[in-house]
Amino acid sequence: MSSDVNLVRITNRLKKLNEIGIALSKEKDINRLLELILEEAKSFTNADAGTLYMMVDDDTRLQYKIMRTDSLNFKLGGTAEPVPESIYPVKLFNPKTGEPNHNNVSAHSAITGETINITDAYTADGFDFSGTKGFDEKHNYRSQSFLTVPMKNHENKVIGILQLINAQDISSKEIIPFSSETQEDVESLASQAALALTNRILVDDLKQLLESFIMTIADAIDRKSPYTGDHCRNVPKLTLMLADKVVEVKEGPYKDFVMDEDEKYELETASWLHDCGKVTTPVHIVDKATKLEAIFDRIELIRTRFEVLKRDIEIDFLKSKFQLEKEEKSQSIVQLELETSDKLQSLQDDLDFIEKCNVGSEFMSDEFLKRIKLITTHYNWVEKGEKKSLIDENELENLSIRRGTLTAKDRKKINDHIVATIEMLNNLPFPEQLKNVPLYAGGHHEHIDGSGYPNGKKGNEISIQERMMAIADVFEALTAPSRPYKKGYKLSKALDIISKMAGKDLDKDLVEIFIKTGVYKEYSRQYMNLSQVDEIDEEQLLNRLTNNE
Repeated sequence: MSSDVNLVRITNRLKKLNEIGIALSKEKDINRLLELILEEAKSFTNADAGTLYMMVDDDTRLQYKIMRTDSLNFKLGGTAEPVPESIYPVKLFNPKTGEPNHNNVSAHSAITGETINITDAYTADGFDFSGTKGFDEKHNYRSQSFLTVPMKNHENKVIGILQLINAQDISSKEIIPFSSETQEDVESLASQAALALTNRILVDDLKQLLESFIMTIADAIDRKSPYTGDHCRNVPKLTLMLADKVVEVKEGPYKDFVMDEDEKYELETASWLHDCGKVTTPVHIVDKATKLEAIFDRIELIRTRFEVLKRDIEIDFLKSKFQLEKEEKSQSIVQLELETSDKLQSLQDDLDFIEKCNVGSEFMSDEFLKRIKLITTHYNWVEKGEKKSLIDENELENLSIRRGTLTAKDRKKINDHIVATIEMLNNLPFPEQLKNVPLYAGGHHEHIDGSGYPNGKKGNEISIQERMMAIADVFEALTAPSRPYKKGYKLSKALDIISKMAGKDLDKDLVEIFIKTGVYKEYSRQYMNLSQVDEIDEEQLLNRLTNNE
């Protein structure tokens, strides 16, 4: 009969330890995990109090993480009030001599890796319990039985200390020593706790490494161009602002849309990486402020050629004038001066026109294009004995750009950053909870009407996450204060453009949420220049969205 009772007791203990192990392995938050470890240990041993320490500062100190005393309703750390800084960590070594601190029971356990089981702290030899006695005196308490157990990881390294105080008899509540059987159970629990902690710390460290790597990539992209600085940082902020509002919506097509914390983290990660492919885009295209800009602005070459033509005209004038003076033809000299002045003025007018076209701020009409071609064919200059057109074919192609500063080839090269983004991200072994990062990051240039890139997806083929990021990407670009081809638009102008893009490029219902819930207000307050924030007629914008069926 006795053996059967013992078997049941052992079975129950193992079952309880297994349940605790499962609970520990499921907890993702470090602070809650530490609290769970101590609470489960106290419950398992029926201890009134306990402290959990973690090793810090290159394994030279034990930091108080969780402190509990049930009979005093004393709680610090975990989900309770943080452990105050006035409670100093336990030093494992004398800072002056380097000698190990074997006087403190927790320090001794951490240094030696041994479990210390003390029946009564007030009569025990070999350890200094003055701190414990001070606590007891202050709180009218009596610390008696102690069980101090090291938590060792898979490398047998002590990562923390689990200390239980005042085991209690279940029936009488009398303070009793921790039995050898209880000690074995706590040692087993401490081993499970160390494993759970090590895994959790490893996961958190890897997550932090991934986040730091992502931010480093984003920072590198932003630093690559002074004009796009902070774009990779601001798009995630704006995307999540919109996502939070979409989740809160209680009516319309997105009333049932939900995102848990893992899904929000996945979207945030994708937002941080949405332009990572731009590392492959040449800087002179990303920063192309004028039509002729390449490694440098080639307008300088054209100016030099015009100066050569001007020099030739002036030399011809001086030669002709000298000859006429010899022939004493003063009337012809006057005519020569007028003709030369007209030539120089015409030359300057054509150069001024080319410089104006090069800026790219105005739409190039057919008349302008015709004049550019006439200039190209009208002037010639000689370089190293070879007669050449004043403007070569590539320069003519760039100057003939109707709007902006990019040629079709330039634009394709910029658009290719999305393909590069997708390829780069598809090569990364994202964990299951981040599996959609390449999809979301690679789809923010897809358009609702199917006119976007790289895949020409349309309508419901584009995920809601991609659509939200598309709005954030466009709005941030419109309001960014210093792009090479424009200044940051006023808030009203940016919203006007966004509303006109709704239903074609952007999701109309999401744009409506963006405006109606005030996402743009929150973003403008935090990240836009005050000079850009002006009056907004929300009613007009929302009416446009309603009527733009």
